[in-house]
Amino acid sequence: MDLESRLEPVLSVAGKHAATVDSEARFPAEAVLALRSSGLLGLTIPEEYGGIGAGPPEFSDVVSRLAGVCGSTAMVYLMHVSAAMPVVGATPAGLPDLPRQLADGRLLATLAFSEPGSRSHFWAPVSQAKRDNGEVRLDAAKSWVTSAGYADLYVTSTLSADQDGAIDVYTIEAGDAGATVTGSFTGLGLRGNASAPMRFDTTTSDDARVGGAGTGFDLMTGTVMPWFNLGNAAVSHGLASAAAEAAIRHVSTAKLQHTEQVLAELPTIRARVAQMSLGLEAAGAYLRSAAASIAAPDEQTPLRVFGVKALANDTALSVTDDAMRVCGGAAFSQHLPLERFFRDARAGHVMAPTADALYDFYGKAITGLPLFG
Repeated sequence: MDLESRLEPVLSVAGKHAATVDSEARFPAEAVLALRSSGLLGLTIPEEYGGIGAGPPEFSDVVSRLAGVCGSTAMVYLMHVSAAMPVVGATPAGLPDLPRQLADGRLLATLAFSEPGSRSHFWAPVSQAKRDNGEVRLDAAKSWVTSAGYADLYVTSTLSADQDGAIDVYTIEAGDAGATVTGSFTGLGLRGNASAPMRFDTTTSDDARVGGAGTGFDLMTGTVMPWFNLGNAAVSHGLASAAAEAAIRHVSTAKLQHTEQVLAELPTIRARVAQMSLGLEAAGAYLRSAAASIAAPDEQTPLRVFGVKALANDTALSVTDDAMRVCGGAAFSQHLPLERFFRDARAGHVMAPTADALYDFYGKAITGLPLFG
């Protein structure tokens, strides 16, 4: 089955339920079920594990198209892939079948990295694991866990029990009694992605650790960040593209009866839709460049990883703002789907690593300063 044949039914289901997912702030269960059966949860997982074996360009395209119909579904999917890739690359010793379960739809995964103590600096957990009769005792409060209470597998981080200052990453199954959702999510946008706080108060073992002891920081920055930043940029681009398309359709057909002009005949309207289109073209070109660079890394790849999310996030803010402005009351009164795209687009900018933090990293990189110093 080709990629398009897998994706089209998912887009149909996600689009059908997108409005109620948003208005009722409910998890996009129907779309996630469609994703499970489509094989797309294994999009980027190698074929040897039963996955499709696609790369960053295909991933970016799928996420962008999902976001164009339902931002919450796209976010849930992005977090699954971002959690799956470190597990595939550094599979826990005691859980060799995890990659196959992630690929075939049995397991929906998510990341549980951010903590209240270090806020959007997800690469710096403050929770501290401890040794307990040879096992590992976790006691970590996590914030903004997408798919909280709905995921089957949580990939979570903590300061190492064995190496001072080092980070370990563990897999925690949803059935673990120590994995609890401790709050609810009421967001301005992406209202169905169930991004709630959780607590992991449980005992695990080295067999559930992703990668070797003390390798968590490298996994977070070297594996998770490229996939997450690219995917988050694709979410922003998909939302902005859908908003621009809706706005252009409206201004091309809506009339001023007293002048018999369509809105697009007004120069100010034309100028704004031109700016929207050009902004999307520029951000889309950079998105494709970043995807290609992550697929075949070179010396520019770190800059692409930092820049792609920041640029796409800011472009989505400006494009959705312009879309609301050119459509006026029709957008504000929800006669058009624009206000949902407008609200959803606001999430990417503040999602860790925030756009401002990424601009800072980018600036450090091009001026030769240490990134995490």
